[in-house]
Amino acid sequence: MTDTARAATAADHPPTSPATPAPTAPSGREDGYDRAPRWIYGVLAGGLFVVVVPFIWMVVSSFKPEAEVRRVPPTWIPETTTLDNYRTLFTELDFPTYFFNSIVVALAVTLGNMVFCSMLGYALAKLEFTGKRALFAVVLATLMIPGVVTFVPLFVLVTKMGLTNSLIGLILPFLAGPFGVFLMRQYISALPDELIQAARIDGAGELRIFASVIMPLCGPALATLGILTFLGSWNNFLWPVVVAQTEDKYTLPVALALYAVGQNATEYGLLLAGSVVVVIPVLVLFLVLQRHIMQGIAMTGIK
Repeated sequence: MTDTARAATAADHPPTSPATPAPTAPSGREDGYDRAPRWIYGVLAGGLFVVVVPFIWMVVSSFKPEAEVRRVPPTWIPETTTLDNYRTLFTELDFPTYFFNSIVVALAVTLGNMVFCSMLGYALAKLEFTGKRALFAVVLATLMIPGVVTFVPLFVLVTKMGLTNSLIGLILPFLAGPFGVFLMRQYISALPDELIQAARIDGAGELRIFASVIMPLCGPALATLGILTFLGSWNNFLWPVVVAQTEDKYTLPVALALYAVGQNATEYGLLLAGSVVVVIPVLVLFLVLQRHIMQGIAMTGIK
């Protein structure tokens, strides 16, 4: 075989090299991620235990007679199971009225925050106008002011407007909050400006852009704002107990505090049963919106 033939044969069949070993994942795991130390799982489990146990005890104790609820040391498993606490709650108290008032107030306040806070957040994030930075500074400053500081002036204002002892008086002062404005402004700031510019080129006005472009993209942030606002309004006690002056305007927290906590003794069984009923709507709302809430918390950055 000539040298030329040997060269051609070598070109057609190049020498094989040993296979390159595949890179191994660090710390011996195939996915390449380190496993968290075991003590972290222990700390998380301990924190979960501390948070969950009081709720479990509340639910279990709501089915105990009053004497067993007061027993020292307390019992975990009821020796005598009874529905008297719930029966008293739904029959002797005007529970439907209190529940209706709480639902109306909480839903109105939640919807108001979702709409008005989104409007102001959109203006602060995407519109240019005189005093924009000053207005945002006022929103941030308002976040630092405790609600107790503005409680008396707000009550005087509502009284002069003639809104005491009315559901409107319970709703109107909380239709928009600085936290909601800040949350929506931060989320909307991360949305691409090209979408808004394209809508303006197509002839859409600012209200149309807000309703058709911005709001559909703010699902996670709106879910987060909604659950937090609903929770705060549903559990609000101080403002309703001052503004609502007759029983037909009481909300659930006010009714429970006034009827379960008597002058001589507190009916703990009734109070625990009422607390279970108060917690259930918030728990259901959180479970329904859980995915959106987590996504909103993860995607809403602070710039």
